[in-house]
Amino acid sequence: MIKRPMFLLPLLLFMVLAGYFGVGLTLDPRKLPNMLDGQPVPGFDLPAIKHRGDKGFANTDLPGSVSLVNIFGSWCVACRVEHPFLMEIKKAGLAPIHGIDWREEDPEAGPAWLKRFGDPYTLVGDDPRSKAAISFGVTGAPETFLVDREGIVRYKHIGPVNQTVWDDILWPLIQKLRQAGAS
Repeated sequence: MIKRPMFLLPLLLFMVLAGYFGVGLTLDPRKLPNMLDGQPVPGFDLPAIKHRGDKGFANTDLPGSVSLVNIFGSWCVACRVEHPFLMEIKKAGLAPIHGIDWREEDPEAGPAWLKRFGDPYTLVGDDPRSKAAISFGVTGAPETFLVDREGIVRYKHIGPVNQTVWDDILWPLIQKLRQAGAS
């Protein structure tokens, strides 16, 4: 009688673990909860990247317009994939994009990268020690945050922004936030 329950224990344990992993495999790993959703952009004040000639980038620069904050790095392969599309957004004048140049080992790398591939950013801050990235809850680059006119985070996109992400998510949200601010 005692042997039968002991025999079923490994089978029961296997079934519980299989169910747990089965559910986990159905989840989208890019859909992490955004702890900043509906919250003000965290406080930060970053110096300008070298050779750009502006004042840098701070959270106090965000209120006033619906904009994007893009976390990037010259070392980031996915950022290179995303970059031409950010240039298209800038060229079309669809939304201001502000950049945070994250974790550059060489302070010349970010500016050289923007010079080579183009600069889509209205303002860019240098974040070599990840102070702003940590306060945003960044897990990797690229990440893009949609911020409303009041400086409230309304959406976080993990991974490269492309035409599909723009058409299906970001552009409709930007238009909705602009209309809400106009009324």
